[in-house]
Amino acid sequence: MNKLVIREWDQSDRPREKLIEQGRRALTNAELLAILIGSGSRQETAVELCRRILNDAKNSLNHLSHMEVADFCHYKGIGDAKAISIVAALELGRRRREEGQEDKPTLNSSKRVYDYFKYQVQDLPHEEFWVLYLNTACKVLERQLIGRGGNDFTPVDVRIVLRYALQYKANSIILIHNHPSGTLEPSQADKQLTTKINEASKIMDIRVNDHVIFTDSGYYSFRDEGLL
Repeated sequence: MNKLVIREWDQSDRPREKLIEQGRRALTNAELLAILIGSGSRQETAVELCRRILNDAKNSLNHLSHMEVADFCHYKGIGDAKAISIVAALELGRRRREEGQEDKPTLNSSKRVYDYFKYQVQDLPHEEFWVLYLNTACKVLERQLIGRGGNDFTPVDVRIVLRYALQYKANSIILIHNHPSGTLEPSQADKQLTTKINEASKIMDIRVNDHVIFTDSGYYSFRDEGLL
């Protein structure tokens, strides 16, 4: 028996038409993804393909957001262009959550740092090292990506960290990096880097308020643990 393609379905069952007629909230996650990719393969419709992808991701958009372009391309019917569309849409969703936050928050606790910055490093498959530059009231003046690395290492140039501190006339800084592995405990290299930046900052009368390690489910604060 020949399989019906989406354009041959009853109009009310087609994702695009369903969105127009019933509103975006009426669509399932698979139907929304199907709109992004447009078409499936000879063996399955776009909706069926997206149901299968979601099923492999445990029907979790959070799991789906961890997938990269290459991961989506493993599915027959998904090429680079379709995979890029999905990844871009998921990234827009992440940025939307981040955008709703206060532009210049007061970061005077590790919890506030985590709430402010968690969406920036959420779902990343690699490490990133960021620095938040603060004024005397612990309000954010600027933030900078200092280094990007692999799964467990990020090269960091202390001179660059301090150069930005002088440029923004920062009174204090907060160090941030993520652990894609989900491990919260700092490595020996993390501790050594923190000490190195802290000692160099003291010479320039700049305070290192904290170093916060992020995972998708929690955080570790050097300040809270008495390491700063």
